[in-house]
Amino acid sequence: MSQGQDESKKRGRRGVLITCNMNERKCTAEAYDLLSEYAEQLYGPETDSHSEEDGDDVEAALKREVAQIRTSTEKRERRFQALESGANNVVFIRTQGLDPGQLVHRILQDLHTTKKKKSRVILRMLPVCGTCKAFPEDMEKYLSTFLEPWFKTPNQASYQIVFKARNSSHNKRDDVIKSLAGLVGRLNPANKVNLTNPELTIIVEVIKSVCCVSVARDYVAFKKFNLQEVVKADGQPEPTNPAGNGGAEAVPAAQASVEKPSDEVPGEKDGSLINCRTPLFTAHGTLGDQEIPGNIIPQGSFY
Repeated sequence: MSQGQDESKKRGRRGVLITCNMNERKCTAEAYDLLSEYAEQLYGPETDSHSEEDGDDVEAALKREVAQIRTSTEKRERRFQALESGANNVVFIRTQGLDPGQLVHRILQDLHTTKKKKSRVILRMLPVCGTCKAFPEDMEKYLSTFLEPWFKTPNQASYQIVFKARNSSHNKRDDVIKSLAGLVGRLNPANKVNLTNPELTIIVEVIKSVCCVSVARDYVAFKKFNLQEVVKADGQPEPTNPAGNGGAEAVPAAQASVEKPSDEVPGEKDGSLINCRTPLFTAHGTLGDQEIPGNIIPQGSFY
């Protein structure tokens, strides 16, 4: 694969960004179990292309095998594959053939409802619905298109912006927030900032030279997608109804973020994401000592 093709593939990656407390290997194993459990509920079991047609005769099977060898120079891509994230206490799991936003929202919805704790070391799970280079000009170009389904006229919503950078000095927080708020305002002046209970949250996570973006709902109700906090009973607002403006009120664009800088991962809280493919606003265990599957051991690099 040429360098240009490789860069293009990295820019288009989708998956789940996961933070943990010092134990990345166990975090990856927990995440793999959780993602697999709920992915089967949403999309059915992961299929193996080698066993889909059991009725084939030997000759057909051999022809199919030869064709696969000829056309594939890479490993078979599985539903989940761990990659090096480029930051300590952060795991990135690439997804194939599913919507990471829908999947993670289902996980948090279930945990919020049942209050059943299903992880020990995972802190947060943030779907990554789009990626681009983490330079101001690249981010503005990419986000101007990426955000259209949620914020471009006639669509509108109350929103807040959350930004965090790890191992990167390409962007300043205030500059990113100001630029992004201006972009949302140009898509539709009716979009209003709401720092208390926004309908949507725009999440921008930068790791080294890669910018991961998502659009979120239920950010407050799901405790910023913190798996340890969402199972605790308290008086936080219930998940929002996609209709209406959520009681938004105009707030200066410069105040469009509620996140405060934090370099500490333990106890970190952030994030909740909406379906990556179809916005809702467009119309109108414990693992013990089990063996860790090979595909969740980081293979390659995310950045």
